[in-house]
Amino acid sequence: MTKGLSASNLTSTSNVNTSNKQDFIRQLWSTTDCVCFDVDSTVCVEEAIDELAKFQQVGALVEAITRNAMGGNMSFRKALQARLNLIQPTCQRLEQFLINHPPQLTDGIAELINLLHEQKIPVYLITGGFHSIVDPVAKNLNIPLKNVFANQLLFNDDGTYVGFDEDEMTSDSGGKGRVVEYLKNQYGYQRLIMIGDGATDMEADADGFIGFGGNIIREKVRDGAPWFVNSFYTLIDELQSDARTSVSHHQTLPTKKYPTTIKAN
Repeated sequence: MTKGLSASNLTSTSNVNTSNKQDFIRQLWSTTDCVCFDVDSTVCVEEAIDELAKFQQVGALVEAITRNAMGGNMSFRKALQARLNLIQPTCQRLEQFLINHPPQLTDGIAELINLLHEQKIPVYLITGGFHSIVDPVAKNLNIPLKNVFANQLLFNDDGTYVGFDEDEMTSDSGGKGRVVEYLKNQYGYQRLIMIGDGATDMEADADGFIGFGGNIIREKVRDGAPWFVNSFYTLIDELQSDARTSVSHHQTLPTKKYPTTIKAN
């Protein structure tokens, strides 16, 4: 893939008229030097905290807090704290949850990440979810754990819930943007793409954003994303097409199948 293009060489999306925004992002995607994925409802089918709340039989109460937070009535950190205080996720219950309800990978995500790895493009997971749930997903997808930015739950010696690490960048509002800024400063990425289903993904200030609606379509993201896709195979086809035109022997890049169910460690 051509690596000479940088986001700064292209006109900013804010100055590109609507009909050309998708072409801008598709061009950026074909030359990306880093891809960041949201996890809940993007890499994985469901929202882990909602499923954990249901498992703990406080689903309705947690959903009410989520709606309140989405209405702008509290910060992400306060909403997270309130939900976790209701859920009380002990070590034992978390382990049982992962056994009973392992995360389900979204169709095509394993193939897409494998293709990115084949093309030597770094992949990161950025989520407001929890390492204890997300790390097994990363391992299954061969993503180094150092490339996972998530929240860390804290427990007493007996496994009871204490709280969460407030030093994690993803533990408060604007966290995904802080991670994106850190990655660009730390590694010098110039064509960093963020892919996700939510407004926080769209607002993370990546060089380019691709909205994902394969599990849930959020109107704000569908209407605001310069490029909105319902399947990861659309992104796979774009990368493979670009690779075929840039490799003289036109050999199709191999893909590797992964199981779609993540087993608890």
